[in-house]
Amino acid sequence: MPEPKFKRIVLKISGEGLCRPNTTGIDAEELDRIAHEIKTVADLGVEIGLVVGGGNIVRGGELAKRIRIPEAVAHYMGMLGTVINAVAVQEMLESIGLTTRVLSAIAVDRICEKFVRRRAIRHLEKGRIVVFAGGTGNPFVTTDTAAALRASEIGADALLKATKVDGIYTADPATNPDATLHKHLTYNDVIDARLAVMDLSAIVMCQENRIPVAVFNLRRAGTMRAVVEGEDVGTTVS
Repeated sequence: MPEPKFKRIVLKISGEGLCRPNTTGIDAEELDRIAHEIKTVADLGVEIGLVVGGGNIVRGGELAKRIRIPEAVAHYMGMLGTVINAVAVQEMLESIGLTTRVLSAIAVDRICEKFVRRRAIRHLEKGRIVVFAGGTGNPFVTTDTAAALRASEIGADALLKATKVDGIYTADPATNPDATLHKHLTYNDVIDARLAVMDLSAIVMCQENRIPVAVFNLRRAGTMRAVVEGEDVGTTVS
């Protein structure tokens, strides 16, 4: 078995990754498939931190535009959505033999632990998958930035961004058949071109802390493990 390229990673999965395309909520088959993909990485001995978005349940910014709810409050609702997703992922991972802990940036002490940096690192060192919930605990900040923050705090070797396409393209491959895949970009390439793969604040934080970002297709089986093993798949930002 080849040695993994990274010893400790943070994996970012959007809330939409837990449901079928063009639907909402949590789909059992999608959740099971993701759990097994994560297990292939855990089997390599890699320490895994996981950040899951909440867009399959509620998107705060969009909700505030449709309903008379202050945007800050809508963002807190979105954070609660990430807690729901985190617990769902935890239970599915545990059902296939993995040990996990959910650490939340907002206090939900009947359900999970409060995020404490040293506690998170200790869980990782003990071989537990740590699911980071609640975003950063602040409104107006996305879970992309939360993933970059947690990766920086725990000293991750890489941030893996799971998407619905194979990486970062020159244009939207869904609408432009001539779009080509970038194999490697610098942080400044992404920032200067305003490429929409992650929030710019997340890219800047990764740049400042020298954390490479690997962008890959969540729905292509085996790709997550291939990235961790150092295969030339997806797009790398470094």
